[in-house]
Amino acid sequence: MHIIVPIKQVPQSSDVKMDPVTGTMIRSARSSVLNPLDLYALEAALHLKDEHGAQVTVVTMGPPSAVQILKEALSMGADRAVHLTDRLFGGGDTYATSYVLSRAIEKIGSFDLVITGERATDGDTAQVGPGIASWLDLALATYVSAIEEVADGHLIAERLIEEGYQRVRVSLPALLTVVKEIAIPRLPTLRGKKRAMGKEIETWDAEAIAADRTKIGLKGSPTRVVQIETPKVARSALIYHADGDEATVQACDHLLDFLQERNLLAEVHHG
Repeated sequence: MHIIVPIKQVPQSSDVKMDPVTGTMIRSARSSVLNPLDLYALEAALHLKDEHGAQVTVVTMGPPSAVQILKEALSMGADRAVHLTDRLFGGGDTYATSYVLSRAIEKIGSFDLVITGERATDGDTAQVGPGIASWLDLALATYVSAIEEVADGHLIAERLIEEGYQRVRVSLPALLTVVKEIAIPRLPTLRGKKRAMGKEIETWDAEAIAADRTKIGLKGSPTRVVQIETPKVARSALIYHADGDEATVQACDHLLDFLQERNLLAEVHHG
């Protein structure tokens, strides 16, 4: 059994910066981490590896600094890592990103399952996983909270839906996007870190995956961020010091006037 897990390097949520000219995210190695929601996808794959002896391949598209998250995945137990890096990939939207990842998956070769996180914490679109499935014409199950059975060319999964849970049977090969309920991510071990240091990370560019240049990067992206505005919060306040009975009454009157001017007082009818 071969499982492929696309992962992504994202900025720390407290340090997200945008380029006001291109509308794309500024990615700095100093403040980037493995997308937290991809950890659940990786753990789901590693759990299947423990149960079925599967091979787990991780793949990411990103700048040279993205090697860091591939090493982290290898130290957790992944068997193979592929790094897609090329200036031509820069600025790609979810359409272009899912296309590049699908081309890489085709080059990786035969597989049974692709598992992705529900979404990335930077874009927050949840479109790349389904996009990959569309490019590769794979069966798709989203928001998977449990994998109950894998056998005889199919799997039984539980999906999180608005009304509760849905049990589905999916033919393999397939792509799953998973939610946090799927597993508790393991931590890298010292032995795993040592093993990761000896692993080769394969590096592929656009030519290596035979990518159509009209479908990659900023030029191949049908969606664009056309304007960025930083919200400005202005707070002004009136402070009343209620020292003594008279001042307290005045402060209460001012508060009532303030609330009435903004229609924030509800009428109470006593029957």
